[in-house]
Amino acid sequence: MPSLRSVARPFWPLAVLGAQLYRAGHRSDLPSLTNQDPSGTFGDQSAPRLGIALLGDSTVTSPGVEPLDACWPRQIAFRLSDRYRVDLHSVAVGGSKTRDVLLTQVDAAIALQPDIFIVSVGGNDALRGTPVVRFEREYDAILSRLTSHSDCVAVSGVGDLGSIPRLPAIARAIARNRARAFDRTIRRVVRRYPQVLKTDTWSPGWDEFNTNPVAIFGADQFHASTYGHRVYTAAMQPAIDILIGRLDAQAQSDLG
Repeated sequence: MPSLRSVARPFWPLAVLGAQLYRAGHRSDLPSLTNQDPSGTFGDQSAPRLGIALLGDSTVTSPGVEPLDACWPRQIAFRLSDRYRVDLHSVAVGGSKTRDVLLTQVDAAIALQPDIFIVSVGGNDALRGTPVVRFEREYDAILSRLTSHSDCVAVSGVGDLGSIPRLPAIARAIARNRARAFDRTIRRVVRRYPQVLKTDTWSPGWDEFNTNPVAIFGADQFHASTYGHRVYTAAMQPAIDILIGRLDAQAQSDLG
């Protein structure tokens, strides 16, 4: 019969991470940044409509990003506004995990009838102890629902959470390992849905999260700054370009 110590050992890193995250979240010397709504309409009102629905967590709600137009969802919209009237709608809520997205955001996003869904969630699951098995099941359910309504879905991976300056050093290695595991899980789920595109959040383009944290992170040393959102934009743009090409091809096919 296994000892209590051997049974508990796999959960020690999560307990350490949870305790350190709680302490980091209650630091009185750092500000608390307010979540924001990036929703809006961009481009000429007479241009063809392009609907984009955003689901996820604070990576979408952009706490502390000033001006809000610098956040990655709006930057994506601006880049498309020369051709479309972009209706950008966010149902994202800061702090959300996959369960929250599945239960409270998916139906709201589908009701918007967008052309493109963008999902950015997973970091809170990695930091707050969601079992990988449950995360995979819930993430799969999200994509299953969304792809039943559109072939144009883009998702963000989970980047190196060990780079977060607000986390104490003892928690960073745990956060980094959890982040890699959750990013691999997202990749595994996405392979089941060939129409879904995923960003690569462990490519060299993300190195500045470790090499230049003062610029990359906001005043709370937890959320990405305005500069950090440039990295988010650069990561998501190639996926959006592919989806736009897909929509254009479909429109041409419909005309022909």
